[in-house]
Amino acid sequence: MSSLMVDFIISLDGYASADGWPGLWGMEGPEYLAWLKEDSEREYTTLLGATTYRLMSGFASDMPDDPGLAALTEKPKVVFSSTLETPLPWANTELVHGDPVEIVQDMKRRHTRSLRTLGSLSLCRSLLASGLVDRFRVVVFPVITGATGKERIFDGYPDITLDLVDSRTFDGRMQLLEYIPTVLDGPPGVGD
Repeated sequence: MSSLMVDFIISLDGYASADGWPGLWGMEGPEYLAWLKEDSEREYTTLLGATTYRLMSGFASDMPDDPGLAALTEKPKVVFSSTLETPLPWANTELVHGDPVEIVQDMKRRHTRSLRTLGSLSLCRSLLASGLVDRFRVVVFPVITGATGKERIFDGYPDITLDLVDSRTFDGRMQLLEYIPTVLDGPPGVGD
């Protein structure tokens, strides 16, 4: 049986990106980049939605020599979409139509390779709400993008408690936090 990790990089105020800011908010440092490289060498299948697939496959096509994108190109990827059609141009990508929750439940039962998400906010939201997520990992960048932030990550999420299982600081400024999530029916203590 495989495990599923939702994996995000976020601003302190919970945004996935911001208008006018460079990728990683321009704050990537040597420790963080070394960790990313090491992490990308692990065996896993990446799960994506159509929007993230379009964005990342475009980056991979435009920058094939980028080490991180080249490593991602080599990994197996599954994209959930009702709008994309085969053949998909990004190598090692399988297109799946249908309910992602049912498909990921089946993947977790049948496969031993770990599963991870990349971006794909609505996909992550539905997988988390269904109780399929085994680990929830964020790298928090020390920026607040209240005026320019895009894609608020946690809007529409259910109530969740998070048990911290790992943490690390990169380059004296970015914080990795890894949790085991528990989806709640509502705030703790309500209805007890």
